[in-house]
Amino acid sequence: MTTSPLSPKSTLTLPKSTLVLGGARSGKSHYAEKLVEVYGQGLYLATAEMNDEDDEMAARISRHQERRGKIWQTIEEPVGVTNIINTESRADRPILVDCLTLWLSNLMFGNYDLETETVALTGALRQSNGPVVLVSNEVGLGIVPDNTLAREFRDCAGRLNQVVAAASDRVIFMAAGLPMIMKDEI
Repeated sequence: MTTSPLSPKSTLTLPKSTLVLGGARSGKSHYAEKLVEVYGQGLYLATAEMNDEDDEMAARISRHQERRGKIWQTIEEPVGVTNIINTESRADRPILVDCLTLWLSNLMFGNYDLETETVALTGALRQSNGPVVLVSNEVGLGIVPDNTLAREFRDCAGRLNQVVAAASDRVIFMAAGLPMIMKDEI
């Protein structure tokens, strides 16, 4: 039996940048982790912020931490994703950014310039010294939200995903735990 390039157990190397995209609970984070674990070590760049008043999010973060093995070094950084990629990327240790959707919401609530941050991110992906795997939610497959903020977020997430997908060497769409290649330029 041959192993496809999408298999986390594949001996193929990761391209410089991989975007793993999918809906909620599609298996994208778990799959992205398995891609990186083939290297034996990885840097987990977590964009979620722990909030003492949000028990559900705290439990979610805890589940993610428990699932990861000892091969991971973790950096929690809600907005400085580009800086971490620029300073921490190296050929023998992929970086996993989980996730761009939370990064986007952190930027929006912090009143950052989204276009400037997106351009900086794609530049960092091109200049990285090693593989970067990014996880993002595809939020445009559902109903149109009924409020302005949710519609703005959906639109910004769609634009971010398009730009990052265009800049990535490989794009994988996850549905029901199954990976599908959308782009593979290696």
